[in-house]
Amino acid sequence: MSPHPPTGTTAAPALRADGVSIAYDGVDVVHDALLELRPGCVTALIGPNGSGKSTLLRTLARLQQARTGSLSLGDGDGSGSGTTTGAPRADTRDSETDALALSPRDFARRVAMLTQGRPTPSGLTVRDVVEFGRHPHRGRWGRGDADGSVAVDRALDLTGVAQLAGRGVDQLSGGQLQRVWLASCLAQDTGVLLLDEPTTYLDLRYQVELLDLVRELADDRRIAVGVVLHDLDQAAALADRIVVLSEGRIVAEGEPSAVLTPRLLSDVWGIRIDVDTDPTTGHLRTRAIGRHHTRTERLHP
Repeated sequence: MSPHPPTGTTAAPALRADGVSIAYDGVDVVHDALLELRPGCVTALIGPNGSGKSTLLRTLARLQQARTGSLSLGDGDGSGSGTTTGAPRADTRDSETDALALSPRDFARRVAMLTQGRPTPSGLTVRDVVEFGRHPHRGRWGRGDADGSVAVDRALDLTGVAQLAGRGVDQLSGGQLQRVWLASCLAQDTGVLLLDEPTTYLDLRYQVELLDLVRELADDRRIAVGVVLHDLDQAAALADRIVVLSEGRIVAEGEPSAVLTPRLLSDVWGIRIDVDTDPTTGHLRTRAIGRHHTRTERLHP
């Protein structure tokens, strides 16, 4: 991935969560979150295990119910308006849609999500699975989707699985299946794309290619992307904005250079984390320092 200028960070939100708290068994696991995803902008959610990042992303996709708060979609291509520091101004609500009031079909025409741990369907080809993404655009009996075939072909090509279109998905590796499910999300052809740890199961080459594709979707197609990542270096290279969660609270948000600081990262993860700049890419890179990382000193006291 090459260095990229910030894009989309000043556009009005395509998807906004305001005051969202989420509970399991009556105990809040996400507290009063404010999060905005903007057209042309990749927003990465990072944090330790159990910090609430995947739970918050699932709530944005309406797969998890919030205990409090609101979820809104900007009308059109993200022309709804809000602010980054508080509730939307009173005169902008007319250009937003209450996302919780939309039917599942209407919501799925605007927001797609790649979840973790999707099943392996049996008896279906790769193309069959990618065509699942067109369901929100079809009428009764699967009719009325004139753009469906083109959208599916494009998604197969973008994810590099076109040559597998006729193969049964139960014959694929984990990495291949991950790309097929991503293709299904892209075939859904939405303005908002949510990705929960999308590089899981992928080898190094396909991790890089997938993140390059995500960057291109934001830059070229103005898609608003929200992505959960564990790899801090991937977040630094990919994202326009980074949101750091700790114990269910957003503790920092901003451009990578403002958020990925040694002090903040070390405090949140509870381990020393150094940060410098990669001389080849110009991106920030991190290094966690454990007890046994000073090997030279141990061997040569």
